[in-house]
Amino acid sequence: MSQPTRILLALVAGLGLGIASIGLGPEWVSRSTGIAQPIGAIWLNALQMTIVPLVVSLIVTGVAASAEAARAGRLAGRGLLFFVFLLWVSALVAALLTPLLLELFPLPAESVARLRAALDTSQPVAQVPGFADFLQSIVPANPVTAAAQDAILPLIVFTLAFAFAMTRLPEEPRERLVGFFRAIADTMLVLIGWVLWIGPIGVFALAYVVGARAGGEAFGALLHYVLIVSAVGAVLWFAAWPVAAVGARISPLRFTRAIAPSQAVAFSTQSSLASLPAMLRAAHKLDVPVAASGLLLPMAVAVFRMTGPAMNLAVAIYIAYWFGMELTPAQLAIGVAAAATTTMGAAGIPGQASFVTSIAPICMAMGVPIEPLALLIAVETLPDLVRTVGNVSMDVAATATVARRSGFTDGSATEEDRLLDPA
Repeated sequence: MSQPTRILLALVAGLGLGIASIGLGPEWVSRSTGIAQPIGAIWLNALQMTIVPLVVSLIVTGVAASAEAARAGRLAGRGLLFFVFLLWVSALVAALLTPLLLELFPLPAESVARLRAALDTSQPVAQVPGFADFLQSIVPANPVTAAAQDAILPLIVFTLAFAFAMTRLPEEPRERLVGFFRAIADTMLVLIGWVLWIGPIGVFALAYVVGARAGGEAFGALLHYVLIVSAVGAVLWFAAWPVAAVGARISPLRFTRAIAPSQAVAFSTQSSLASLPAMLRAAHKLDVPVAASGLLLPMAVAVFRMTGPAMNLAVAIYIAYWFGMELTPAQLAIGVAAAATTTMGAAGIPGQASFVTSIAPICMAMGVPIEPLALLIAVETLPDLVRTVGNVSMDVAATATVARRSGFTDGSATEEDRLLDPA
């Protein structure tokens, strides 16, 4: 049985038993949730302790990889700039679209009230400073203190400055530093794998508490969450067609025919990397020569996650909605910056691990509680399908756009191009 299946079954079992326990009376519910809640909290803390070192190491290695790609030539540099632009657009879409969807399709008031009580945390929700204080706090006086206090946005600013300064070093010390941070990231991933292995225990405990306190509304709330976040991701997925039409002058029907096999692979594997061969063939069908697609598509798989900023920020906004938080424009701006920035360092992380390590920094930067992430990770299967298919579709559309705008045509097919065409 796969790990996502085990965690999903633990969620269903925990919610079901929690709801059933309501019939045993308030005293039983109080005693049982008093036992289950610390178990779930310990597991959540185990996940949370990996966030700061993993985010820092992934940003450093991500910037290093992007700098190396940019050095490869003008085409790579243009591709990288276009990818970064689209990531910021993705985050802005979520900041505008998610509150709108929650306004148009809200949860019933009773369900929201019971969920807020069930998800109540012992820690107060962080307050976002005023605009002047916010500007002053962007640059940390002490990055170690920022890390210790979970001040994620200042920590990201310092890490980005450090990473870009590192790219100016000579090759030997630069590679030594990159290797050091890559080793930290790999070590954190091993640790996360251990934590996720016992994930069914933590998810079961947390789900039991929510089920016992919120009742049957918990199932409806999770379904509502899945639909809202998936809808935000679907908008970015469908945006691949306009990008291909406007940027690369490819008709929607032609783009659909070319991208369909890649989408099928993405849907079945939930992996952009596994979809790379199919994406190369799709690019060939769209008259993108392998000289361009062979450089841009692997770079896109490594640093470009079009649905990432939008869906990650949508999760943070949805959690704020559960807690009744009225997000200010400053909080949304912080969320946009955190979502667009941290996504570039998310390459190569397993799906469930990336869910926590990508979204928790956004929540922490916005002052949104991260406790619900331990539950939401169990229902990530459907949103993750939307994420992967959307990423693959936009990878091909963006690659075709950059290639066409850079003057690449299919006028002179190479041997690699002919190998991609079985005919």
